[in-house]
Amino acid sequence: MLQPNDLDSHHNLMIKITVGGLILLTTLAFNCSFSWAWENPPESGTNQTLPDQSGHKQAQQATGGEKHTDQQVQTDPQIHDAAGVKTESQEHGVHESAEGYEIPPLWAVLPFAALLLCIAILPLLKKTEHWWEHNRNRLFISLLLSVLVILYYWLIHPGVVDHETKQLVSGFVAVNQVLEHAILFEYIPFIVLLFSLYVISGGIRLQGDLPAHPRTNTAFLAVGAAIASFIGTTGAAMLLIRPLLHTNSERKYVMHTVIFFIFLVCNIGGSLLPIGDPPLFLGYLRGVPFPWTFNLWPQWLSTVLILLVIYYIWDSIAYRKEAIRDLKRDEIQIQKLKLRGKINFLWLLGVVLSVAFLIPEKPFLYNIFPDKNLPVVPDFLREIMQLLFVAFSLMSTPTGIRKENKFNYVAIGEVAALFIGIFITMQVPIEILHQKGPDMGLDVPWKFFWITGSLSSFLDNAPTYVVFFETATTLGGPDQVARVAQELLVAISLGAVFMGANTYIGNGPNFMVKSIAEQSGIKMPSFFGYMIYSIGILIPIFILLTVVQNYVLGRWMIF
Repeated sequence: MLQPNDLDSHHNLMIKITVGGLILLTTLAFNCSFSWAWENPPESGTNQTLPDQSGHKQAQQATGGEKHTDQQVQTDPQIHDAAGVKTESQEHGVHESAEGYEIPPLWAVLPFAALLLCIAILPLLKKTEHWWEHNRNRLFISLLLSVLVILYYWLIHPGVVDHETKQLVSGFVAVNQVLEHAILFEYIPFIVLLFSLYVISGGIRLQGDLPAHPRTNTAFLAVGAAIASFIGTTGAAMLLIRPLLHTNSERKYVMHTVIFFIFLVCNIGGSLLPIGDPPLFLGYLRGVPFPWTFNLWPQWLSTVLILLVIYYIWDSIAYRKEAIRDLKRDEIQIQKLKLRGKINFLWLLGVVLSVAFLIPEKPFLYNIFPDKNLPVVPDFLREIMQLLFVAFSLMSTPTGIRKENKFNYVAIGEVAALFIGIFITMQVPIEILHQKGPDMGLDVPWKFFWITGSLSSFLDNAPTYVVFFETATTLGGPDQVARVAQELLVAISLGAVFMGANTYIGNGPNFMVKSIAEQSGIKMPSFFGYMIYSIGILIPIFILLTVVQNYVLGRWMIF
């Protein structure tokens, strides 16, 4: 495991790895752009067309050409989705139209289920908890189960539907199509974004020791909930957890503060942008427009305010229980807050703008000027720019800042190791859901909210979001975004993000914060002990949220 004191020797290595990633993605971008240009030479006197990443073509407005409306872009599977990535309906084609297509059997879902169970159970078993700590072992399990899925598509699956010909393809061609979608167009954008936010935010250090009054701690939580959507829940958690613990180092009753930090900063705070929480970014990759998640602000704000009020009352009671000598020491040992590594906020802004405006196979600044005939964004340019900002961060930030932050690459390595397996193995359940989704009895928002949230509590919330997002695409309905009725999309998004806070394993930062708190000498509750807090605090709030939206307002899309 990489230790913080190894950071100097690994700093140049990470710069080389980042630059290597840039070279690789640049090569991929050039190859994709060259291949498209070779196969689709422009013809004079006709409308030029742009392929989406699954090979579909969208007519672009030329002189006298046809212009697509925003509604068409959102609902027509032959037109680009909002994120510039092919959707699952494009990936697998229309199953009903291909003669001989068969739905995968349920047993083919076992590798996906086994991987999620490994993530949930192996860290809790005494015989495997230390073995599971090493990323090489996580990667071994992840790739082993991925190989089983690859073998299934290669040797057993009767054939997936080619998204261009609508004909069945099998064997190596089917494997290539599945992996192209899972790795190139989902895993790489996903992991590059998380890596960028993680590394850049690791170069920002907030240090100081304020009086640990309830209002101080409440302010910490409020700030964390506010910025989590803009630098990611992982970035916000890593930025604030250590100064918060240092501020409370003289106090005895601190456990509840860490628990509410997990609720607010590691989960619920990241609801407003796709970069805030992994499930929302996967929705963005499936066509949800970048600013759409701001529609969740009423639920985000109301839930955050309720939790902050509860926390302030709770911490005020706990503060009065502290020993007088500890409170006096807390008042004496004061150090003003100091922010270092401020240049990294510029690099974080660059990442956010890259995700928002560099949409592959769409014109530059398409979100702002959809009717302008601007140059087309090449594949992977978005990821190249994000890695450039990472390189700028590594080169412009003194290594001492990351060393003081006890920064290392273990946590992001864990995400990379596990999610490559998740993205590959989840192709089978997604394919099944496209056919069986309407038969699951999920037909109203509150059902999606609770089933998505319940599974997000015990499984990772990102793949859980994908599963029920794809289920919702089969139901149709009015007012669609990325082929999902907006009210269902609100419910799925809220369930995945909010209820990721119900357990330590619901979202990646939860365990990271728990580990940092324990290293600071705070005794954290066990897995089920933590659930007593989440069930007692969060579940009543979620029930209230359901009742208000379902019965008082009568809708989930509030504005």
